[in-house]
Amino acid sequence: MNITVTGGAGYIGSVLVPELLSLGHKVTVIDNFIYKQDSLIDCCSNKNFTIINGDARNEETIKAGIKDADVIIPLAALVGFPVCDKDETAAVTVNTDAVRKITELRSPSQKIIFPCTNSGYGLGQGEQFCTEESPCVPVSLYGRTKMEAEKIVLESGNSVCFRFATLFGASPRMRTDLLVNDFVYRAVFDRALVVFEGKFMRNFLHVRDASRAFIFAIDNFDKMQGGTYNCGLDEANMSKLDLCREIQKFIPQFTFVEAPIGTDPDKRNYIVSNEKIKNAGYTTKYTLDDGIEELIKVYSIIKNSFYGNV
Repeated sequence: MNITVTGGAGYIGSVLVPELLSLGHKVTVIDNFIYKQDSLIDCCSNKNFTIINGDARNEETIKAGIKDADVIIPLAALVGFPVCDKDETAAVTVNTDAVRKITELRSPSQKIIFPCTNSGYGLGQGEQFCTEESPCVPVSLYGRTKMEAEKIVLESGNSVCFRFATLFGASPRMRTDLLVNDFVYRAVFDRALVVFEGKFMRNFLHVRDASRAFIFAIDNFDKMQGGTYNCGLDEANMSKLDLCREIQKFIPQFTFVEAPIGTDPDKRNYIVSNEKIKNAGYTTKYTLDDGIEELIKVYSIIKNSFYGNV
């Protein structure tokens, strides 16, 4: 199968692309390498791998990249509220407009598997689990641009969308700014953390399980198409303080305290049901504890803000 991945040298793509190649697929990656990452170098010896160094917003670049594709995976995005707020125009043009352009340029037979985010649930529904039918009221520009792109993809047909939980874990294009990755980083190097609004809830997912979800959708596209699927760890619907307690099990010297004043600029607070994708047959493989243990090893290798998105 021919698969085109925009943003394929990013956090998810650097895990997904080698997996797709190992399964015998032909993979074309479009990426502008804005973070100067070299995460796909090991793929370059594979005859089934094609790289296009270009911008996913450029029409001619997209035309060339998708012309032979059976499946298109638009990973290219400005991910997270800080980087989107830093460049609001780019957030819209990359996260929404570039995805719209793909839907306009592809043929009806070309499938799209789109990564959205459960950030769209915003403040959630209190103690009720958010399902795919729950209201989406994103509280950030990032969430709004991704939810708009999801709507465009679903309306274009022949597509599947995932609402991914907050990702964690090691990737060849590492990110230290994601919540779990960041908290473990601080536990390893600072041994202390002040947590703002520590009772706010999130759902989490290992980046390798996100990669596995794309492969699952490729293999089960006919029964999944037209749907949106929450994708996260059921056992990892937890507060930020709960996350700190999990990390403390592995790093007993780690101390944390909830700030008595001040707020977190990231206001998301929700719990998520992942029953729909489980009923489709998908199961996760990596636990939160697996990720924490893995990240502790990672941080024996790296200590550099280069690995964040901002």
